[in-house]
Amino acid sequence: MTHEEQRVWLIRYLESETPRYKSMGVPGGEQEQKDLLRALLNVRRPIPISEEFLSIQDVYFSRETEFRDVVDADSLVACPTDPRLVLWQGDITTLKADAIVNAANSGMTGCYQPLHSCIDNCIHSAAGIRLRLKCQELMEAQGYEEPTGSAKITPGYALPAKHVLHTVGPIIYGALMRQDKEALASCYTSCLDLAEKNGLRSVAFCCISTGVFRFPQDKAAEIAVSTVKKYLDMGSSISRVIFNVFGDSDKRIYERLLY
Repeated sequence: MTHEEQRVWLIRYLESETPRYKSMGVPGGEQEQKDLLRALLNVRRPIPISEEFLSIQDVYFSRETEFRDVVDADSLVACPTDPRLVLWQGDITTLKADAIVNAANSGMTGCYQPLHSCIDNCIHSAAGIRLRLKCQELMEAQGYEEPTGSAKITPGYALPAKHVLHTVGPIIYGALMRQDKEALASCYTSCLDLAEKNGLRSVAFCCISTGVFRFPQDKAAEIAVSTVKKYLDMGSSISRVIFNVFGDSDKRIYERLLY
């Protein structure tokens, strides 16, 4: 199959799983097809799927990754005040690192809202369906939802990153409390602990909890930088930590802290 034929095959397979999707058909445009495939993967529950699907998906997503502008974490310029730290503005799903961090929810199997722009959705969409299935396997083995401040590690699958560190940040409902700050710091420590235990040298953090979880951006950045520095100063084998920002406002906050 050609790359386009693989995409159409994947769409038709996913549509055939659910009666109400069977009549949707396949749009003619490339971007419309990509959006539909992503949406179908977003809403699909983590139930078993055929090896044929997984095999074709793996080839398709690997090719999709080749089309993207992948950035090597080792090529990024370090902060002048600390060679272990990097500030990088870009799409974390294009970063080739030992691990990228996903700001997950307590269910840990991704975002189910079609085409949602949250980091959880973006990472799962770029990694392919194997990531959700692996997360479900971890949650079934654990037997309860992931506590706030803890983390899990999975392969990166179709992502350029070798691994994904999934952590659940605190959700802010009112005034920022001491326990919220401690929970956010624990997210960073838990991810770094997992990275170190698995022999990883480079870790890229997104801005945990600052989106729909409503943690104030400036306070979150302060906690992120201070927690990471303290951890590395204790003698970690991790040699590079990337603070990944997407928006300009977060970039300005981190620049004040790191430059």
